[in-house]
Amino acid sequence: MAISDPAMRNDNNNVNIGTWMVNDGIISNEQHLLALSEQKKTGKDLGRILVELNFIKERNFIDFHAWKLNIPFIEIKRYPINIEVVKLLPESLARRFKVLLLENNADYILLAMADPDDLMAQDEVSRVLKKTIRVAIVIKLDLLVVIEQAYRRASEIGMLAGKLDAELSKNYVDLDALLVSDEVADAPVVKLLQSLFEDAVHTMASDIHIEPDESVLRIRFRVDGVLIEQILAEVNIAPSLVIRLKLIADLNISEKRMPQDGRFAIRVKDRVLEVRISTLPIQHGESVVMRLLDNSQGLLDLEQLGIPPNILASFRHYINNPDGLILVTGPTGSGKTTTLYAALSEINKPENKIITAEDPVEYSLPRINQVQVNEKIGLSFATVLRSALRQDPDIILIGEIRDTETAHIAIRASITGHLVLSTLHTKGAIESATRLLDMGVEGYILAGALQVIIAQRLVRRICRYCIEPIQIEPGQLIWLEKSQNKDYSQSQFKHGRGCNECNHTGYKGRIGVYELLDLHAETLNALRCNDTVAFNEAALRTPGFVRFSTCAADYAEQGITTVNEVLRITSTGE
Repeated sequence: MAISDPAMRNDNNNVNIGTWMVNDGIISNEQHLLALSEQKKTGKDLGRILVELNFIKERNFIDFHAWKLNIPFIEIKRYPINIEVVKLLPESLARRFKVLLLENNADYILLAMADPDDLMAQDEVSRVLKKTIRVAIVIKLDLLVVIEQAYRRASEIGMLAGKLDAELSKNYVDLDALLVSDEVADAPVVKLLQSLFEDAVHTMASDIHIEPDESVLRIRFRVDGVLIEQILAEVNIAPSLVIRLKLIADLNISEKRMPQDGRFAIRVKDRVLEVRISTLPIQHGESVVMRLLDNSQGLLDLEQLGIPPNILASFRHYINNPDGLILVTGPTGSGKTTTLYAALSEINKPENKIITAEDPVEYSLPRINQVQVNEKIGLSFATVLRSALRQDPDIILIGEIRDTETAHIAIRASITGHLVLSTLHTKGAIESATRLLDMGVEGYILAGALQVIIAQRLVRRICRYCIEPIQIEPGQLIWLEKSQNKDYSQSQFKHGRGCNECNHTGYKGRIGVYELLDLHAETLNALRCNDTVAFNEAALRTPGFVRFSTCAADYAEQGITTVNEVLRITSTGE
């Protein structure tokens, strides 16, 4: 379908869209009149009213509108957005008129519009960019999402950073006055932080990194486990950001030589985020990392974690046992805490008394006695556990086994009638048992306590909006076949080419890969003898035991993730 200049439309374009549809028999005259009446009351677009009244399907309406105006319909979520082109149109105009610039050609520009009859918007865009407009119609809700993604508040962040930098360089901002001002909400530093948090929520970031360098300030968001960077030239705004964050978190603003940790809650876009903040003195100032916990999302249950059915059935069996030690292992950020909370939610019943020792307490759970570990005052995991055992618990959760004393107390509790759940930072399930032996736990005691070990990683999902087949490299195929001992020559692998929906990464969201090790006679005998070599060999022979790398390879073959992700978690131990 040809793209047309509005000035070249045929005479029918002057006819109301509703009249067109009546004349073409798509809606009745009565439906048209009812929609017009509703439009007078609400001021809504006529097409939107026709859709809301179920007189016509939205896609059918858009197709009809595009045909009558002789303009193309574009599925904007799948369209390859050029950010440099988009930003030729000021963000204020794009948001005001709900339009997006798609192409900038020598003779014309292509403009995505939800309402192609809005000639005022076209005239204003043409005036600003001084070019002829050609229009494509898009779905309004999709357009609003893409506008938010395309601009991503980056321009606002840059503008506010520049404004703050200018005020600081001109001595217009007195930091001491700013921190106690009644009008602090209007201060550029606060607005900049607000934009950072809103951008983080929009991109579903798990962490915000603020890192001053010699000549630039780096702002990095961790999205789906990978950092995305934005560089600001205004490096001298970093101290103001750090001071404001320290005040919010009730940290010592005068202490810049020592690391500090804290937490605070903040409301962003109708969501309440729990923020854990860590500061670290570095060469050019202080680095700040903030972990964002979205309590409004609620806790996941075990069914929602994506655990394979066979592993889930075994895990459920063990968490419902009256005693024993259950370990969930994996690196930082692999979802161990989420798995433990999901398990606790399932066994959180009136007849069970549950006590946790956590650092920090990430989510509040009803009926559960949660204790925040505080090493500074001597409230360590071991101290909490010794006191918890005098509180008559049935189930104990230990946020992490970090030292020999905690390990001994946890194992002692598990063999004296308590169910104990905890985590370890290890590469896999097999390595967890040997790690406890290395920490000084006697093998015969461990064999009597340890019930099951579940290890997990997170791999990125391929974006479903831009997924497409790919021919993997010969070296990757050889590695995959050798590591999994399987022929993949007939397999069709996929990847994401990158689109607006996934911020051009090719990935959107993550899924867990798991391995579960049941302790059976051969592995238990190896533990009792403190024989780590025999234990490792016996574990690999355990019926039903599958390495998480195999789980990840299966996801790649199914088109859920990519071979690159399988390589990443296998080669780096992530």
